[in-house]
Amino acid sequence: MSNVALVIMVTLLLLTLLAIRMPVAFALGLSGGVGLLLLRDFSFVTNMMGSIPFDQTSKFTLTIIPMFILMGMFAVKARIAEQVYAVAAHIFRKLPGGLGVATVMACAGFAAVSGSSIGTAATMSRLSVGEMRKHGYPTSLATASVAVAGTLGVLIPPSVILVLYAIMTGESVAKVLAAGIIPGIISAIAYAVYMIFAARNVSKPKAADLQAAIAEAAKDASGGARSGLDAPKVGADGKPAKVRLRDLPMRGVVRVAILFFIVLGGMYSGLFTPTESAAIGALAAAVMLVIEMFRDGWRAMLKAIVEALKETAGTTSMVFAIIVGSTLLSVFFVAARVPQMLTAAVVDAGWNRYVTIALLLATLIPLGMALESISILVITVPLLYPVATTLGFDGIWLAILIVKLIEIGMVTPPVGINCFVVAGTSGVKVATIFKGVLPFVLIDLGLTALLFAVPALSLWLPSLIQF
Repeated sequence: MSNVALVIMVTLLLLTLLAIRMPVAFALGLSGGVGLLLLRDFSFVTNMMGSIPFDQTSKFTLTIIPMFILMGMFAVKARIAEQVYAVAAHIFRKLPGGLGVATVMACAGFAAVSGSSIGTAATMSRLSVGEMRKHGYPTSLATASVAVAGTLGVLIPPSVILVLYAIMTGESVAKVLAAGIIPGIISAIAYAVYMIFAARNVSKPKAADLQAAIAEAAKDASGGARSGLDAPKVGADGKPAKVRLRDLPMRGVVRVAILFFIVLGGMYSGLFTPTESAAIGALAAAVMLVIEMFRDGWRAMLKAIVEALKETAGTTSMVFAIIVGSTLLSVFFVAARVPQMLTAAVVDAGWNRYVTIALLLATLIPLGMALESISILVITVPLLYPVATTLGFDGIWLAILIVKLIEIGMVTPPVGINCFVVAGTSGVKVATIFKGVLPFVLIDLGLTALLFAVPALSLWLPSLIQF
C-alpha cells in the first residue's frame, strides 16, 4: 500500500472514530497506532506507545500549562469576572448597546487572567445574558456576544493554546504570547463596535437597577453563596441610592491588572522565565482567592480551593491526553513522510506563496466545525509549520492566524463548543445562538484577513523582546 493511500485510510479512520463520539485523545492515538502498525511493525508500535506518554508529558516546559490553568481557576473562584463586569457595565451603560460593550470588555479583561475561552463564556453567560435580554437585546445577539467574546481567552495572553503552539514549534513562549496582545485588543474593539450598532435601539439600564441585577446574578453564579458584590444601598426615601464608580468592586479590575503585570511584566522584564511567571501568577491568584473569601469562612474557602484544583487537574489531564494521542498520529505522519510530501507538492505547484498559505490556513475552518481547538492545533501545526517556514513565513505570525481561525471554529456549527457552553448556562437553544454568531464570524474573517495582510500587527510587540 502506498503512503498516500495509507494516509487517506488513517484520516478516514480518524474521522469515523470522531463521528462515533470516541474521545478525541483516544481517536488520535488509535488512528496513529493503526497507521504505524500498517507502515512498520508491531514491535515499533508498542515501543512508541510505551515511550511517547512519558517522553511527551515529562518536559519541564509543559509545566506552564497547568500553572496558567490553575491561575485561571483561582481567578474564577475569586469572583474576578463578576467584579470586572459590574465595573464595565457601569462605565458603558450610557453607550448605545452599552451592556453588550460591557460584556465584551469584561470577557477581554477576564480572558487576560483566565486564559480559558470556555471558562470565560460559562462565567459571563451567567452574569450578562439575562440582564441583556431584560433590556431588550435579542436573545440571539445577547448569547452570541458572550460566546464570541469568550474566544478571546485563546488569543489574549496568557493563552494555553499559544503556549502549546510555542512548545510544539520551538518558538519563544514570551514572543508568541506577546503577539496575541494587539490582535486581541483589535478583536475586542471590533466586537464592541458591532454591539453598539446592533443594539443601538435597546433600552439603557438605570445604574442602581443594573448593579442590583448583577449582584443577584453573581450570587446565583456562586451557587447562592456570597458573591462579593453588594446591591446598591437604599436611601432615606426607600429608593436605591445613586451608584458611584467608587462604590463598585474596583478590586476586581486591580486584580486583573496585578495578574497581567505579574505574568507579562515579569516575563518581559527578564525577572522570571515564562514558567516561573505562570507559577507566581497562580500563587498570586490563590492569595486573591483567600482574601476574597476570607469573610465566607475557612470551610467555603477550602471548598473553593479544592474545586479549583480538581478542575485544573481535569483540564490538564485532558490537554496532556490529547498531546499523547496527537503525538502518536504525528509520528505516523512523519514516518509516512507527509510533511515532506506536502512541502514538495506546495513548492512544485509554483503558486504564489501567499495564496498557498492562505489555502492551507483555510482548511482550519472546516476542521473547526468538527473538532475542538486543541485537537485542531496538535493535528495541523506539525504539517503547517514546516510548510510555512519553508515558504519564508514567520512562525509567530502563523501562530496568530491559526489561533484566529480556531476562534472561528469555537463558535461555528456543528461543534462550536462555546455556543454549547453558553446554551447550557443560559438555557437558550443552541440553534438560536448559532443564528446570532454569523455576523461575528464575518467580523472575525475580516480581522483574520487584516492580520494576514499586515503581519506587523502580530510581530511588532514580539520584535521588541530580545530573548
